Amino acid sequence: MNQILIGKGEQPVHLLAKYGNRHGLIAGATGTGKTISLLVLAEGFSRLGVPVFMADVKGDVAGLALAGSTSEKIQQRAGQIGIGDYTHEASPVLFWDLYGKAGHPVRTTISEIGPTLLSRILELNDTQAGVLEIAFKLADDQALLLLDLDDLRALLGSSLIIARRYQRSTAW
Repeated sequence: MNQILIGKGEQPVHLLAKYGNRHGLIAGATGTGKTISLLVLAEGFSRLGVPVFMADVKGDVAGLALAGSTSEKIQQRAGQIGIGDYTHEASPVLFWDLYGKAGHPVRTTISEIGPTLLSRILELNDTQAGVLEIAFKLADDQALLLLDLDDLRALLGSSLIIARRYQRSTAW
């Protein structure tokens, strides 16, 4: 039967694959096992041949790509929940990369990335991020497309010219 072992209290708890849907929510306080729950589900669906897409912003689940190493604690836990033949295995993983250098290239526009994510990618300080927010707002207000970094560069250049003209016209 196609099922994923989720855990074991007094008896094993399985998710039947036919009841797995496209979306889920795992919520809880820090340290309650949200990431481990996500890993268990992802590994289980992967073993059943179901493609899994996960956004791993913090890098917590990238370890799925490598087989883990065994320890006495892990073997003891596997025995407690009734997995006698537990072995470590790697899951098939394809990393997506905005730069297209260390993984599958992500094809997107600067507008779709947005100012917040772009600020994080470029490691901008608060002032720089604020300027980027204003530039994106200006582009939205003027219905300007920001397809690539050249478009953003042109927008920032023209914004500076406009700002300087405004400064001169309002100067005392």
